[in-house]
Amino acid sequence: MATVSPLAKYKLVFLGDQSAGKTSIITRFMYDKFDTTYQATIGIDFLSKTMYLEDRTVRLQLWDTAGQERFRSLIPSYIRDSSVAVIVYDVANRQSFFNTSKWVEEVRTERGSDVIIVLVGNKTDLVDKRQVSIEEGDKKAREFGIMFIETSAKAGFNIKPLFRKIAAALPGMERFLQQTGRHG
Repeated sequence: MATVSPLAKYKLVFLGDQSAGKTSIITRFMYDKFDTTYQATIGIDFLSKTMYLEDRTVRLQLWDTAGQERFRSLIPSYIRDSSVAVIVYDVANRQSFFNTSKWVEEVRTERGSDVIIVLVGNKTDLVDKRQVSIEEGDKKAREFGIMFIETSAKAGFNIKPLFRKIAAALPGMERFLQQTGRHG
């Protein structure tokens, strides 16, 4: 009989400028919904979801941070004990893309290299409003040595793949894959 291992918990913190789509990505992943009315996140919201992978189950704790400047001082303490930082920009807003650099630096300052960072270009549904190419996003991610994916929370594009990518990179996964003799 297989032994039941305790559920591994991982903290994911979502960072990025106001209205880049952090909450929308989380809502799409959690409930497969998209809310067309925009409401700014106040402070920090917390949601938790169990993810069933091929060979194990993980509990993801999703911390959604406010993009507004006045909440900036709260954020470092949430970054400090996170396993994953998801840094979101809006592909139709060039400034939000530029600002991802300072979010990456902030994560590195708090966590060093002991953290998985994913750069996410959201709102790919805004095809004719796009200001940041997929190549630029990819190039920036390579320069920082972090993961990259484009999504559309509205269209539901690449949301599950984003979380699968994160799950596959979680600490302990390599050891787990060695134990089971599986390499992905």
